[in-house]
Amino acid sequence: MRFLVTSDLTLPEQLALDEAWLEVRETGGKDACAAWGGADILRVWESPSYGVVVGMANVVESEVDVAACREAGIPILRRVSGGGTVLQGPGCLNYSVILGVEPDGPLDSVTAANAFVMKRIREALNPLVDGEIDIKGHTDLAIDGRKFSGNAQKRKRRAMLFHGTLLLDFDLGRISRFLRTPSKQPDYRGSRNHDAFVRNIGLSKDAVSQALRKEWNAVEEEDGFPGEEVARLVREKYTKDEWNLRR
Repeated sequence: MRFLVTSDLTLPEQLALDEAWLEVRETGGKDACAAWGGADILRVWESPSYGVVVGMANVVESEVDVAACREAGIPILRRVSGGGTVLQGPGCLNYSVILGVEPDGPLDSVTAANAFVMKRIREALNPLVDGEIDIKGHTDLAIDGRKFSGNAQKRKRRAMLFHGTLLLDFDLGRISRFLRTPSKQPDYRGSRNHDAFVRNIGLSKDAVSQALRKEWNAVEEEDGFPGEEVARLVREKYTKDEWNLRR
């Protein structure tokens, strides 16, 4: 596995990069991407500005306080994976793994992939935190019943994207300001509001990044990525209301 190193990207560019690299991994690369097509990728990133990102199937009005976002200038974007709505911004670290899928392998179904990846993320972080990390719901990570990580996947025939958020030192009060109570909740949430349900884990970005790299054996660094495709996706998709506000 390679660790993808990128310069600062906007939030739409980050979402586009996940989609673009998934396609590279699916097709095996072509043209300038050919050298990267066969490699699994880990990357870690953080948005320097706030933005709401809804899951592929989310209905914006049900999950987001649209008026509050507009008043504060908070963009609402949509990603290609499933899962729930999240507020991105400083202190919320993101990871993405783009992996090849083999028949009868550990990623050959949604359920199997969830179990495989979530276990590895938990194992990477457990030695760094106070308390024991539990896998809750389908793809949450929690300590003492309070969530600090939500995760989702996007599958193709030969490759998959699995990515998630990690609340390190996030301004948690902003979540209730811009997000509604989720329309779908795991049982362990118990109808708690955002403030009572989520938490930070107080780790540094570097410590988490190094732990993930070690767990995934992402030793070799890669600084190239399909920039033209990212730019096209941003231009034609991730900055368009037709995509972001489609539901």
